[in-house]
Amino acid sequence: MQRQHFIRTALRTVLGAATLAMAAGAIAQAPAYPNKPVRVVIPFPPGGTLDVVGRMLAQRLSDQTGQPFVIENKPGASGVIGGDTVAKAAADGYTLLFSASTHTTAPMTLKTVPYNVTQDFAPVALVAKAPLSVAINKNLPITDIKSLLAYAKANPGKMTFAVGSIGSAGHLSTELLKRAGNIQYLVIPYKGTAPAFQDLIGGQIDGFIDPILGSLQYHKGGMLRVVAVTSDQRVPNLPDVPTVAETIPGYEFYSWYGLWAPAKTPPALVQRLNAEVNKALAEMAPKLKEQGLLPTPGSVEDFAKFQRADMERSQKIVTEGNIRAE
Repeated sequence: MQRQHFIRTALRTVLGAATLAMAAGAIAQAPAYPNKPVRVVIPFPPGGTLDVVGRMLAQRLSDQTGQPFVIENKPGASGVIGGDTVAKAAADGYTLLFSASTHTTAPMTLKTVPYNVTQDFAPVALVAKAPLSVAINKNLPITDIKSLLAYAKANPGKMTFAVGSIGSAGHLSTELLKRAGNIQYLVIPYKGTAPAFQDLIGGQIDGFIDPILGSLQYHKGGMLRVVAVTSDQRVPNLPDVPTVAETIPGYEFYSWYGLWAPAKTPPALVQRLNAEVNKALAEMAPKLKEQGLLPTPGSVEDFAKFQRADMERSQKIVTEGNIRAE
């Protein structure tokens, strides 16, 4: 009996060792990731805040991994064209989406979208939150939120606010300000932030709510006036500019930027990408903060939870404001 037990134990040991050896061999033979260029789709034109942050992140990821992370701008349909490109791409980690909160909110305003945000994408990492700036044409008698509300009430329905993209954080913040301040103004859609800023500076539009990075240079150059920020606290690079909440208690809104992969991307690759993004953010943090952005390192699960909560809040604003893309 003892001899049979010894033989069985020995066989189990040999088989276990063989299994471990086979697994180790398979891991050794598996190609390292990434072993070729990675395409990062940004679904909006070059030049905006999203593009600036995306290129900064892509450069850091390239430096860390030794493989190029190549930005590809694919604008159109409030980000849907670029999003669809990634949703239909091979789920191998070599095609990623870097987008803003518009990725989750624009489909709420469109009649049809060729993908489902929660089913066709794998959240990888939340990269940064962006407080928004309330920028006003410098020739208007508006210096803060109190005077903005007074001017809008004295000119009901006559003020015009630009929207860089239907369903964007700037759009939802603009709608929220209208209701929170009990005022009326016209919302004018633009194809991107650059033309909106051009018309704001030129006086064709009265106001524009967008991430601080976009308006900062124009504000400091005296070309427009930032009268408030939408974060819960004042931002370091605009210390003299009050928050909206200092006049309208409880008002708080952000844009945010994240990285997604196609839905069936192997979890191990998603986790690897998340780790690389968090590593990159440690290096990027000072520069992001200088530009009014808040780095948001965290796990894949953290991002998924954040996305769900933000979508619930945004859907409420879209429904109450009856926001619809043409």
